Amino acid sequence: MREPSTDNNNHSNASSSPPPPPPQALLERLKDYGQEDAFAFWDQLSSDQQNFLVQEIESLDLPRIDRMIRCSFQSHGLPAAAIEPVPENFVSTVEDRKLDDREKWWKMGLNAISDGKLAVLLLSGGQGTRLGSSAPKGCFNIGLPSGKSLFQLQAERILCLQRLAAQSLDKSSGNVVPIHWYIMTSPFTDKATRDFFKSHKYFGLDTDQVTFFSQGTIPCVSKDGRFIMETPFQVAKAPDGNGGVYSALKYSRLLEDMSTRGVKYVDCYGVDNALVRVGDPTFLGYFIDKGVASAAKVVRKAYPQEKVGVFVRRGKGGPVTVVEYSELDQTLASEINQGTGRLRYCWSNVCLHMFTLDFLNQVANSLEKDSIYHLAEKKIPSIHGQTLGYKLEQFVFDSFPYAPSTALFEVLREEEFAPVKNANGSNFDTPDSARLLALRLHTRWVVAAGGFLTHSVPLYSTGVEVSPLVSYTGENLEAICRGRTFHAPCEITF
Repeated sequence: MREPSTDNNNHSNASSSPPPPPPQALLERLKDYGQEDAFAFWDQLSSDQQNFLVQEIESLDLPRIDRMIRCSFQSHGLPAAAIEPVPENFVSTVEDRKLDDREKWWKMGLNAISDGKLAVLLLSGGQGTRLGSSAPKGCFNIGLPSGKSLFQLQAERILCLQRLAAQSLDKSSGNVVPIHWYIMTSPFTDKATRDFFKSHKYFGLDTDQVTFFSQGTIPCVSKDGRFIMETPFQVAKAPDGNGGVYSALKYSRLLEDMSTRGVKYVDCYGVDNALVRVGDPTFLGYFIDKGVASAAKVVRKAYPQEKVGVFVRRGKGGPVTVVEYSELDQTLASEINQGTGRLRYCWSNVCLHMFTLDFLNQVANSLEKDSIYHLAEKKIPSIHGQTLGYKLEQFVFDSFPYAPSTALFEVLREEEFAPVKNANGSNFDTPDSARLLALRLHTRWVVAAGGFLTHSVPLYSTGVEVSPLVSYTGENLEAICRGRTFHAPCEITF
């Protein structure tokens, strides 16, 4: 829908005749939901602006939006059930994981991948605003020797995983079963993301194994639940949060598409993690072995006041869910489990999830039925300047309370979690910190494979990069590295 000019001086020459009233049926519909103020400036609009406003209002699913607003306002501020730590038997910890189990899960995961049962779901609706860029976050180059973007690193991990799956389980024919990659954008990143993939020839993936879809937007509302008008002819709207992925999959019929492709399991992750193991076979095998509906990789909380959400149990024997750091009482956050020596609430959410397709279908319907969104109080650009109001958002972890069964899988930060959220110069989660985590991890791989490093700057500030096309988790590097010397920084490729 093309936005009209804001010039109000383009009425027809018959300025003496009053402007036509807004469409009566549409005005009555707005009154039914208490939103008739959207037409408050009707008489001051040009005919183009009036047409734009009519189209905008007609495009809104008013009954659905009204239900979201009512249900979200009703639940806002209600006391939540008390929390308990996640039971120990719900978590596979690094120290308790046996080599036999790791090997078994790796093979189970590769088997499922080679049978076409895994799809990968990327949450990529955000722009790199905090990184100083208006481009989609996935386009960002964190400064590795290769200069690869986050999108390219993830695409090449998928290519490597396809090759490993084809080579596994005596499937020596080498027939590669493509892993389908579903990429959720937003109205602000959709075109730029598609153009980036096209200009880079999909990073070697087949074009028909990548599906883009956009998350939705929801009108921003005032404290009394009325639409905030960004301009006299335009409703202020905002993306519905990364939890909008569930309704977006439902309404774009992509859950049906997954089923048609034979997908049983969906690996879901956020774009801004430079070390994400896309489609990790070990995690997938663990997930299948446990027979649960949902699972999440977790890292151990670094210290009690770390600003991360943690997994908890909501209520006595209740569901596993995530509470944000701001919701966790500081006394609870500091409590120690005397049996393990860990914090009682120590399992941090890092947006690395696995779901069955059956559960995704169930949760998409359940979230739609309940229509409860988080109310994020923000300053909204409006016709009155910056207006304090609410953006309605869902989070990807809102699905967990609906899961009949959930398992957690501990991973090491230094191996799988390098967030890219803030510009260089910030104290944490910067491109520089993510780059160093990647270089240090890959340096350890090379040394373990019998390679040597030279470096002209201190090793703590440099390292080598192993191309994802060469190795997924440090495997198969001996033939390339043993006895060889690499000068850091550099990229190791075939």
